[in-house]
Amino acid sequence: MSGRLLVATRKGLFTVGEARGTWSVLDSAFLGDNVSMILPLPDGTVIAALDHGHFGVKLHRSRDSGTTWDIRPAPAFPPKPEDVEDLDPTRGTSIPWVVQRVWALERDHRTGTLWCGTIPGGLFRSFDEGDTWQLVESLWHEPKRKEWFGGGADLPGIHSVCLDPRRAERVVVGVSCGGVWVTEDDGRTWACRAHGMRANYMPPERAFDPHIQDPHRVVQCRAQPEVFWAAHHNGIFVSTDDVGSWTEVTTAKPSAFGFTVAVHPTDPDTAWFVPAMSDERRVPVDGRVVVSRTRDGGATFEVLDRGLPQSHAYDIAYRHALDIDASGSTLAFGTTTGSLWTSDDQGDSWIAVSTHLPPIYAVRFVDGE
Repeated sequence: MSGRLLVATRKGLFTVGEARGTWSVLDSAFLGDNVSMILPLPDGTVIAALDHGHFGVKLHRSRDSGTTWDIRPAPAFPPKPEDVEDLDPTRGTSIPWVVQRVWALERDHRTGTLWCGTIPGGLFRSFDEGDTWQLVESLWHEPKRKEWFGGGADLPGIHSVCLDPRRAERVVVGVSCGGVWVTEDDGRTWACRAHGMRANYMPPERAFDPHIQDPHRVVQCRAQPEVFWAAHHNGIFVSTDDVGSWTEVTTAKPSAFGFTVAVHPTDPDTAWFVPAMSDERRVPVDGRVVVSRTRDGGATFEVLDRGLPQSHAYDIAYRHALDIDASGSTLAFGTTTGSLWTSDDQGDSWIAVSTHLPPIYAVRFVDGE
């Protein structure tokens, strides 16, 4: 089956295609520009988020699968009221009400609504395919947001948006560092649902505080949406009760630390991770790039290394740089060293598409909905 990938990198957006079992880079856009996030849609629409540093965040939209692009308005916070104090709890510095990075883009195919997570921790949505954006003020003004703080970035951010396939009114978001939040009523109210997650970077009395957890990535099984997986700062967690609670998985090999996770679209017990040594040493264990896979809900793990470099390889996969296609058979992941691999057998073996792209931020299959 032929396929297509979009790969967002520090220096451009790349289109990767597959024909007769061979994947190759086909095209590029925004060369030299930092593409932080990408959202391909089945109708040929593509939305790309660019981070221009002190020039700000820009959104571009294509209606023809990336052949031509037009600039669309980027999400923006309202002006901060002069009497509002909004301070980072760890640094004591002011949280800017300015979008510094688009960290998540998703679309609800039932309603057409676009959802966008940003740094700092704002959640936005668009009802007109990205022509305008609205801040979800109920979450932004949630009192517990004042406890969120930066993890991988200096400021807190929303990196995961899970749109429930059962009800459009239910949305789950992951915050680094701020836990997992859910709305049951289309964003009118929110509740933190990170109970069971553990933060060893906090004092012992706050280790299980749900409001300061650092999930690196949160994903939801499409066919059994009550099951969620999270790659967390402290390891791997799974929820089988609609994020009512989380259970830590302690059997992962060769490490439970990492940034990214993918779950099989129809089998909630099967998930993949790209592990690293630890927070303090963000390199692969023993200099070997591997993918770990569980097929039994985290009871056991396999270490998949066929086709991956096994000596002096120091690739790390960012949180959006692993993806699985709609069939559940093909995976792809990219790394900080510009390597891109694909697997057409659920990770049993891997083929290097390129080893010299710019650092890769996001990998997304172009799937039908």
